[in-house]
Amino acid sequence: MNKITKTLTCLLAASGLATVAVADQDATLTINGELTIATTVAAPADSPLDELFSGWVFRSGETQALQMDDFDNPSFIFVDQAIEQFAKVEGTEGESCASCHTDVAEFKGLRTTLPRHNASTGKLDTMATLINDCRTNRMGAEPWKYSKGKMTAMKALIGLQSRGMPMNVAVDGAAAEHFELGKEIYYTRVGQLDMSCANCHEDNYDTMIRADHLSQGQINGFPTYRLKNAKLNSIQGRFKGCMKNIRATPYKEGSKEFTALELYVASRGNGLPVETPSVRN
Repeated sequence: MNKITKTLTCLLAASGLATVAVADQDATLTINGELTIATTVAAPADSPLDELFSGWVFRSGETQALQMDDFDNPSFIFVDQAIEQFAKVEGTEGESCASCHTDVAEFKGLRTTLPRHNASTGKLDTMATLINDCRTNRMGAEPWKYSKGKMTAMKALIGLQSRGMPMNVAVDGAAAEHFELGKEIYYTRVGQLDMSCANCHEDNYDTMIRADHLSQGQINGFPTYRLKNAKLNSIQGRFKGCMKNIRATPYKEGSKEFTALELYVASRGNGLPVETPSVRN
């Protein structure tokens, strides 16, 4: 019996909740019967974790199955919308995304490197800032909000081009300062519940909290469709939700704090393949 199944069996026996769905750690993530994606990889040498697990590992068999077929994956409703948006002319310049990027496949590999340091601005670029830079500076269009529908859909479409490629976020050089800020935030206890990100996703992953099976909090699958709210969810939107859950005041999406945290958390998953767009509870 594997580690996760043992843990859940003990918990179910103690609680008597025999109806809780058990994740299958031994399942293989193969999408459309063609693309097999590793959901467990060795942790980097400097990682506080012994092994890296995709959040997919901790989901029920029914939820896992949704991600294994693009026809069943509800994320693709939004991906299809983004395909239409990609060709839509907007703004004062009479341009669309397709005016410069004739094929969205040009973005293959981009998702694996984000966030990344921008030498011109001295800040970190995320997928959202890159999209909005094109919209405002090239198209003369209004920027999109970080976690609204059009933004998350476009991030899913662009991220999809890197599906199956390993995360490889740089944290050295000019990015090191942002990495250290993100790390500090990750381990700092905040809120009325006096908790940090690490309390759940490092100290207690692979255990149950209420009806949820805690994961390592890896973000290689974002944007992710959550069954809980029936929409695509952004990385920083999830950070905000977590902080609210522990009764803390969240940082603003797009802030240097949340962007630094995104860099740090992304780096914790270096080596895990991109799953965008994933399906979670």
